[in-house]
Amino acid sequence: MSVTTDIPATYKGPRKVFARLLNMGAREDRLLIFLIAGCVLTFVAQMPRLAREAHLSGQELNMLLGSSLLALVFIAPLLLYTLALAAHWIARAAGGQGDAYRARLALFWAFLAASPLMLLNGLVAGFIGAGPALNLVGLLWCAVFFWFWVSGMLQGYWAKS
Repeated sequence: MSVTTDIPATYKGPRKVFARLLNMGAREDRLLIFLIAGCVLTFVAQMPRLAREAHLSGQELNMLLGSSLLALVFIAPLLLYTLALAAHWIARAAGGQGDAYRARLALFWAFLAASPLMLLNGLVAGFIGAGPALNLVGLLWCAVFFWFWVSGMLQGYWAKS
C-alpha cells in the first residue's frame, strides 16, 4: 500500500500496518523518507503559528522560518535517530527480540502517521492561538503519536511472528 493509504489505516490498526511495513523488508532508504517527510510536514505545520507570531510581535518572518527549518529538517532527524537507538536499547533490556531497524521504523512511522494531527495543531496555533483548543489538539497529537510508537515497538519486539 502507499503511504497515503497506510496513514489512515494506522489510525484503525497501528500494529497491522506496522507488521505490513516490517514484512516489506529492511530498507533504510524507506526509513529516511518517512523521517524526512515527517520533519518537513512538521515544519509546514509550524508556518501558520510563525506567521501569527511575526505579525503580532513585529519579528521578521523569514528569520523565524529559517530557524524553524534548521531545527526541524536538519537537527530533529539526528535527535530522532538518537531517540530510536535509546528505545532499541531499552526494548532489548526489557527482553524484546528485535533489531535497531524495528525501533527506527516504529518511531519514524509513528512520527509520520501522526503528522495530520500536527498539521491541525499548526492551524489551530496560527488561526486561534494559545488556549484550550490548542492544548487539546496538542494533547491529542501526543497521545496518538505515543499510541502509534508503543504499538510499533510492541509489534516489532514482542509480537510472535
